[in-house]
Amino acid sequence: MKTVKLWDKTFALSYSNEAIQKDVEKVAESINSDFSGEEQPIFLSVLNGSFMFTADLLKRINFPCEVSFVKLASYQGTSSTGDVNQLIGLTENLEGKHVIIVEDIVDTGHTLTKLYKLVQEHRAASVRIATLLYKPESYHGQIKIDYIGKTIPNDFIVGYGLDYDGLGRNLADIYTLA
Repeated sequence: MKTVKLWDKTFALSYSNEAIQKDVEKVAESINSDFSGEEQPIFLSVLNGSFMFTADLLKRINFPCEVSFVKLASYQGTSSTGDVNQLIGLTENLEGKHVIIVEDIVDTGHTLTKLYKLVQEHRAASVRIATLLYKPESYHGQIKIDYIGKTIPNDFIVGYGLDYDGLGRNLADIYTLA
């Protein structure tokens, strides 16, 4: 599909699933290289948006690992509220473990900052960040992003796990607000 209509907005195709999968592979190769021979890490996936990225990424990880999920929210409609709410909390024991936070997209950095601090409070041995998409123009955080699939402009996007008021997560491709 070249365009999709979700609620009252139209979105145009901007990032094909074929291109997405190449970037997922690039992130996986970097993680596989960095964790070769290390203690098994735990992947901490941020719901709901990163569920597709996490699934595709973990299929390409070639060492034993754990996965867990947290749910944080900062968006309402097409913009960030600036407030991050923890909807499903961290229940795993992270003490002494290597943690890889898996994000669908890093834009303002509010969600990432809150989760990073939470992981540090659980005394993880190390914390790294993997994201499929990164918006450097809107990133206000100080945390280093270790693994980036693709750098994108500061546009509102949907698909491949990302939504607009609940719709669009199921789309295989990514679309930009037209």
